[in-house]
Amino acid sequence: MKGRLLGDRYEIVEKIGGGGMALVYKAKCKLLNRYVAIKVLRTEFINNEEFINKFRRESQAAASLSHPNIVNIYDVGVEGDIYYIVMEYVKGKTLKELIREKGRLSYEETIDIAIQIARALSHAHKNHIVHRDIKPHNILVSDDGRIKVTDFGIAKAATTSTVTNTSNVIGSVHYFSPEQARGGYTNEKSDIYSLGIVMYEMVTGRVPFEGDSPISVAIKHIQEDIVTPRQFVKTIPESLEKIILKCVEKDQSLRYDSAEELLKDLEKAKELKDGSYVEINNYDDSPTRVIPAIKDDMLMNKKNNNKNKKDKKNKSNKVITISAILLALVLTSALAVGFLHIKDYLFVKEVEVPLIVGLHEDVAKQKIESLGLRFVVKKRVYSKDYKEGYIISQDVDPEDKVKVGYPIEVVVSKGEKLVKVPDLLNKYSSDIEVALSRVGLEQGKIVHQFSDIYPEGIIISQEPEPLSMVPEGTKVNFVISQGPKINYVIMPNLIGLNLENAKKEIISNGFVLGEVKYELNNDVPKNLVTWQSYPAGAEVEENTTIDLIVSSGPSTENADGQNDSNLTENNNKKKEEQAAQSEQNSVQEQEKVLQLIIPLPQDREKVEVKIYKIQGQSKEIIYNKVHETKEERISVTISGKGEVKYEIYYDGEFYEQKDINF
Repeated sequence: MKGRLLGDRYEIVEKIGGGGMALVYKAKCKLLNRYVAIKVLRTEFINNEEFINKFRRESQAAASLSHPNIVNIYDVGVEGDIYYIVMEYVKGKTLKELIREKGRLSYEETIDIAIQIARALSHAHKNHIVHRDIKPHNILVSDDGRIKVTDFGIAKAATTSTVTNTSNVIGSVHYFSPEQARGGYTNEKSDIYSLGIVMYEMVTGRVPFEGDSPISVAIKHIQEDIVTPRQFVKTIPESLEKIILKCVEKDQSLRYDSAEELLKDLEKAKELKDGSYVEINNYDDSPTRVIPAIKDDMLMNKKNNNKNKKDKKNKSNKVITISAILLALVLTSALAVGFLHIKDYLFVKEVEVPLIVGLHEDVAKQKIESLGLRFVVKKRVYSKDYKEGYIISQDVDPEDKVKVGYPIEVVVSKGEKLVKVPDLLNKYSSDIEVALSRVGLEQGKIVHQFSDIYPEGIIISQEPEPLSMVPEGTKVNFVISQGPKINYVIMPNLIGLNLENAKKEIISNGFVLGEVKYELNNDVPKNLVTWQSYPAGAEVEENTTIDLIVSSGPSTENADGQNDSNLTENNNKKKEEQAAQSEQNSVQEQEKVLQLIIPLPQDREKVEVKIYKIQGQSKEIIYNKVHETKEERISVTISGKGEVKYEIYYDGEFYEQKDINF
């Protein structure tokens, strides 16, 4: 996806995250010249109408919200088989990452973060939107400390029919409410429960319920009491503990009535630590009622009146009663005989469907068939959440009643999908992305190192090993050759040295003496160096050959007794002609000037940028300056002729090489 342009506007820069339903990329908006985050539906779901509807629902739900603590939605679109949502780019980390880094958060940090999340939920609830998946992974913490709630992928308008699909419970099992676990009615109080679990994790560094499988954790949310936070961290104030425990009441009626009500207590908790203001509701199942006292004379009068009425009716009723009994016996006998013949056709026994998600296939089958129902495996699919042979979903909700003999269709896990790691050793690094994407693996960490054996760009090693079997989606790390390490040495000044000392300087600095020419020179004494092939102060590669011109002294008479002045004059003329020709050539081959545009890294606030110019065996630094990364890019003026290489370094680390042909 890197470099791809979506909607003729958003250029993908890099992948920055992903979840079970979508991948998230950082992109540059060419129209507004700003960075955005783009959520792209995973390719395996583009033909799944259910996931596409969820994806669209996220954009519709979140786009209706505008709040400083909610990630803004800018745009939505479809391009071919790519469904995407354009969102606000938040530079920072998730709350889950922050908790992992610190172990647990302080009381003050927890209160501050919880207040911002509660404000976001209050705004969403006022717009009749229930998030239904509040968890630290969906809370972004920007570099300046602002909290942003994101991922409204399973949010839904709050109505009287807001019920979670029990055959495939939506939400993250460690954070969702008991009513979500049961597949029951969810409302704004379900978000408050999840926020309570998030606060619990922030102050203790752990979630309240753990289990071997998602279903075991869900059952604990329904049945087990939470261990109070102060049993793990004694320094937690009573006020915060009471707020958390009120949020995570299993009975929805005992929780906070609204996020606004929760906000008021959180604001008080910043100053008051005793928690006396947190109201805990305890309702009796049977309310007390006031009824009038019943007296003895009322009972006696009523008894006498009833007796007189019965005496009058007894005589006339006896005849009717006897006749009715006889007739009833006849009719009952006839109906009983007929019912025995047709009851099997009129009535079929109904049984309650049990919860079998999370059970092994054999156990589930036995449980279903023992009730007189049929166990049908609809399909088997790969799953990261369920081991091989365990039930992922059932088509009839638990506690629903069906007739005996009804088929219960299930989806069974095939376990994690294992794929073979491709062998990329001795291949070019440019092959990595294509090779991994073919088998469903991802690129991990890339390390560059010098090598005298492997050419630049060749893969030296990889982890996991080639041809090993690993779960789909595993990251593969690589070590890539930078070629042999090149050492550069500062060229010493050899001008004015005698030949012997110049040789010593060349050899001691790791260079090789090349061609030595002698030329007549009236200004420089004999055997002194007048020219060197690389200028003093230049960075020159080690083992480079250095040529010299040495003075042969002033001119003398030749063998015929003639003065060398004529020869010198001729030589001077030749030199003048050569100089003129050289000047003409230089005019024709003047250095060209270009602007080199360099993007700045966005993972830090400041960066030192160094640029080296490499031409032939010469390497010199042409730029060294510290920039603030909010500039996003810089323009550097470069000049040269012919083919020139430029190496760019960020804070001393190699970034890239640009080959410029002037």
